[in-house]
Amino acid sequence: MATTLITGLGLVGTSYAQHALKRGENIVFYDVAPRKDFLAHKLGSANVTVVQRDVRDLPALIETVQKFKCDTVIHTAGLIGGKVGNPIYTGLQINVMGTINVAEAVRLTGVKRLVQISTFGVYDRRQGEPNPIDEGFRRGPGEAYGNSKVAKELMVEAYQRMFGFELIVLRLANVYGVGHFAGGSGGGEMVQNMLQTGIKGGVAKIPQESARDFEYVYYKDLGRALDKAVTTPLREPVTLNIGTGVIIKFDDLVATAEKLLPKLQVELIPGQRPRPAKQPMVIEKAKQVLGWTPEFDIVAGFKDYIEELKALG
Repeated sequence: MATTLITGLGLVGTSYAQHALKRGENIVFYDVAPRKDFLAHKLGSANVTVVQRDVRDLPALIETVQKFKCDTVIHTAGLIGGKVGNPIYTGLQINVMGTINVAEAVRLTGVKRLVQISTFGVYDRRQGEPNPIDEGFRRGPGEAYGNSKVAKELMVEAYQRMFGFELIVLRLANVYGVGHFAGGSGGGEMVQNMLQTGIKGGVAKIPQESARDFEYVYYKDLGRALDKAVTTPLREPVTLNIGTGVIIKFDDLVATAEKLLPKLQVELIPGQRPRPAKQPMVIEKAKQVLGWTPEFDIVAGFKDYIEELKALG
């Protein structure tokens, strides 16, 4: 029976586990501070293993992979957004050194496939090209988070080239869905706070720097993409964009939420102007390689998200 190690017990990892458990796969979560309440919400009473250790601890990673005979690793653990730079030394240690440790553990234990979770934040959009972004677009946006994710990609690419394990890198749009956001997903947390406020009725106060135009992907679409990333035969390493190919303007995001939740009011807290993402990602390669296409637009995603939040009470 297949066993997958998932570093990071969050929205991304549980979105995959929901599919894998239906196939009878064994799941091992590896997280420095696992949230058991979040795990119970996402997976109920499912029989999964949780190892509370740090990705900076290479011996613990090796021991975990060997003990549970993991043949696949999905590496999601790390910090997001501004948390990487606060302070930057710690942020880069967690993101970059943690990824090197994961790759080294994969090498030493003979893991068959590594699925590296990356982000559309690796792309350097500073010159403002008007065209959609494919996987060959230049990397390195200059700030701590995006550059750390580029470094993570480069590290696993180098390891794969030397040691030949199967590698698939997924560059995710802003993932939204019920989460705990401990790693620092500001966009995901902003959406959740807005919807929770709308359900209860009240004013959602959003810092202006969070009021960005963004490309979003619903966690259920991501779960299907991850399921295919683990199970689809690969002839060579591949990097894929996982999004919708659509930029959602912040005003349209708010308008969608207000239409579905009439008790919602949104107030912007003045501050730094956000840098908008004007170019969506090209997702044709994911369709070709994985046979995957997103099913949720922002309206369908919000409707499903709201129902899940209401069920939480």
